[in-house]
Amino acid sequence: MKLPKSVKIKEVGPRDGLQNEKQTIPTEDKITWIDSLSKTGLSYIEVSSFVHPKWIPQLADASEVLGKIQREQGVTYAALVPNLRGLERALVANVDEVSIFMSASEAHNKNNINKSIEETYPILSEVVKEAKAAGKTVRGYLSTVIGCPYEGPVAASQVRKVSDRLFSMGIDELSLGDTIGVGVPNQVEKLLEELLPHFDANKLAMHFHDTRGTALANIVKSLEMGITIFDSSLGGLGGCPYAKGASGNVATEDLLYMLHGMGIETGIDIDTVMESAKLIEKVRGKKLNSRQMDILNAEEGAVCNG
Repeated sequence: MKLPKSVKIKEVGPRDGLQNEKQTIPTEDKITWIDSLSKTGLSYIEVSSFVHPKWIPQLADASEVLGKIQREQGVTYAALVPNLRGLERALVANVDEVSIFMSASEAHNKNNINKSIEETYPILSEVVKEAKAAGKTVRGYLSTVIGCPYEGPVAASQVRKVSDRLFSMGIDELSLGDTIGVGVPNQVEKLLEELLPHFDANKLAMHFHDTRGTALANIVKSLEMGITIFDSSLGGLGGCPYAKGASGNVATEDLLYMLHGMGIETGIDIDTVMESAKLIEKVRGKKLNSRQMDILNAEEGAVCNG
């Protein structure tokens, strides 16, 4: 098995993980949690979203959060931006990197953004242009790259077509999302075989949800094919409101356990990550969905008889 010596993990829990939480997380708790994440060795944290608050009330405090976190040197603090108005707010909050988003499937794009794919391109192009003019790097998120909750399987050629348009706008990196967690390794292989002849592997990231427990297997396949950037969410937080049963991203701590066991460097301290996981679990008041947290909680609650 040919594997890279190191990979970069991008923590998306504070945005992608929290955006579907029904219970409002207090702003101060978000700040404390992000500050703890900043001390784990992570080099990238997606802090919040500048989507209109009526669509994502949980992240209505994006400006306050970005303004009050303790920024660590060497950590990129990113936020999701839907349009020029959102970009204006993000720039005032001094975001380090701007993230734009759309879907590879027409139906999911319409349900998620309320626009067709063609209608979405000019809006995102304006955001990229203005963000670049402000000296910011831009990351693209492309959802439903393997399957769509409305259309079913998504053709790899369609993913390549949309990816090409996004890179043509000038984005620096593209995160490919299995939004509803339907993918298996051979589908990941087929997708990357379609994309890698056209796009630099160093500019592609994989974003796997773990709905059916296949996220880690899909990451191993991606590693074999030369991908070295992966999104994850502490505690497996997250989900998709337009996909019934869709769970969160692959858990950061589960991914770290696997990568470190394989001898792949991340620069992240898993023990410190677990402390951060315990912090957000306590704030939520309910169990996180990760194997490493299950083990930790079982160990701490264990009683030895005899």
